[in-house]
Amino acid sequence: MAGGLQDLRRRIKSVQNTQQITRAMKLVAGAKLKRAEERARASRAYFNEIRAVTARAVAHGSTQHPLLASRPEDKRGVVVVTSDRGLAGPYNTNVLRRAATELRDSRAREKLVYAVGRKGRDYFRYRNIPVAEEFIGLGDDPSYRQAKAIADVIIARYLSGDVDAVYLTYTEYHNAMSHEPRTIRLLPVQAPDDAEMVSMDRGYVFEPDPQDVFADLLPRYVEMLIFGALLESKASEQGARMTAMDNASKNADELIRRMILLRNRLRQAAITREIAELVGGAEALK
Repeated sequence: MAGGLQDLRRRIKSVQNTQQITRAMKLVAGAKLKRAEERARASRAYFNEIRAVTARAVAHGSTQHPLLASRPEDKRGVVVVTSDRGLAGPYNTNVLRRAATELRDSRAREKLVYAVGRKGRDYFRYRNIPVAEEFIGLGDDPSYRQAKAIADVIIARYLSGDVDAVYLTYTEYHNAMSHEPRTIRLLPVQAPDDAEMVSMDRGYVFEPDPQDVFADLLPRYVEMLIFGALLESKASEQGARMTAMDNASKNADELIRRMILLRNRLRQAAITREIAELVGGAEALK
């Protein structure tokens, strides 16, 4: 009985130590979430505006550009944005499941993954799915420079013919409790299916000329899509981690309560047994 009580005390102490860690991680994730959420929301205005400008320019432009040219989708690439670390609840699982579905449903002969984050890289490597490029260690505050570096690699791969189409799978942030995996087409660049953007009667005047405008606009458009996806995913990751650590702390509370109740019952049973033994010994001496 004494050994059982000692083991139970050690378990209670171990769970309490773990609970301290989960509470600290929740506070850290909450602080990081606030900044990540602010950055994600601040970027949406520019994100939506460049999508609108690109949509109208593509709809009214008469020039041809390599990033606009569609070709048979024999080789498909998918940029998958995950985290470098775990302990984020279902965040990585949901986005990886979405990316795996996109790859499985594709009719392309060759499928390549461009993994942003260690979790995505390890997931696809374990399943023997080719990882063409990996981008890890972006940190908790992704920069536009990092997004541009990723976009440069993707664009170079597309222009060289390594892939015929590239899609972007990431997690769209709504709030700390709600974030949704999404997949959008990255290359070739298409005008978004938005009637308000493309059904405009007035013409566009390109200065200096459409070719120069598209040469600057289209790469910037791809960079901004990736940058927006990084910010949305990072906010989603921190929200998922904060929620997961909060649930872990609550579960630890419940487990500690049950173990303390069991410990008290064991102690009471031990005391009762000792009293009975003393009473029995005293009766035997009479």
